[in-house]
Amino acid sequence: MSLTTDSDRFAPMPNPPYYAVIFSSAASDQQQGYAEMGNKMVELALQQPECIGLESTRDAQGFGITVSYWKSEKGIMDWKAQVQHTAAQRAGMSTWYEHYRLRVAKVERHYSGPEGRPTL
Repeated sequence: MSLTTDSDRFAPMPNPPYYAVIFSSAASDQQQGYAEMGNKMVELALQQPECIGLESTRDAQGFGITVSYWKSEKGIMDWKAQVQHTAAQRAGMSTWYEHYRLRVAKVERHYSGPEGRPTL
């Protein structure tokens, strides 16, 4: 996915609460097809009715973090069960990832800056 401006790097945020799925991974040495599948999954996730947006990065050593934001837990479960996503998950577990962790969190509040947290 190509990003062109600073504002493009951040997913849009609705008023809380909403959910964040945090996927951290260490890439294996076998990366054939990974970039293409990753791009496809980003496009497909953003087409899901409950998906708010996502943010993703990977360093030179292959450690990556992708955070996707969802309106509801049902939306997360629907995405987990999506057929093409399920196939990508299997390929990731068998080929592309040395290790991964997935966390699901409910976002209760957020703020941004540079001004930071608003004064109450």
